[in-house]
Amino acid sequence: MNAPAPARPGTAALRRLRAPAPPQPERCELCGRQVPPGHRHLVETEQRTLACACQACTLLFEHGGAGHGRYRAVPDRYLADPGHRLDDGAWEQLQIPVSTAFFFRNAALERLVALYPSPAGATESELDPQTWEAVLGRSALAARLEPDVEALLLRREPGGSECYLVPIDVCYELVGRMRLHWQGFDGGAEARSDLDAFFQRVRSRARTVEGGALP
Repeated sequence: MNAPAPARPGTAALRRLRAPAPPQPERCELCGRQVPPGHRHLVETEQRTLACACQACTLLFEHGGAGHGRYRAVPDRYLADPGHRLDDGAWEQLQIPVSTAFFFRNAALERLVALYPSPAGATESELDPQTWEAVLGRSALAARLEPDVEALLLRREPGGSECYLVPIDVCYELVGRMRLHWQGFDGGAEARSDLDAFFQRVRSRARTVEGGALP
């Protein structure tokens, strides 16, 4: 006896097979709870990675001693110091080959790290401690910078530069956006437009620090 031919899936079943799988909701990487868009992140300090976090887990790790310091909650503050401007000479001292960069303190390595967006992702640049001290170290923003979880985000423009203290995950978001939109040697019009929009959002969220530059 001949075996029956396998049943063919109907049209609706074929459409389901061909359709891309629906996106899975993001979940807290500690407790597994579903997290909403715009959720907070934790920094895993040993591996230098970001983890999605729900509100409860974020609150748990807002104090550095929790979990023996392995995780730290990324703050959500944005600060600006309009009184501290970098001229072209100061930017040249930083030896950053592009117009945008960010700087953070790595607590485990006990040093400052300078990174900038590139088509390959986040590219590290050597930063001499004396240069940091001369250019940025005595600014009001640098004095408030939390290790590992916050960064100073700089953008060079004609006639000067703007600088903000931002959450570290915002800087890696910028890296991802530039990598997505970058075209050609200089990034292209789409990348520049996206960069303008990104800094406009940062500018709108930043509040001015009181007291200006430190003596």
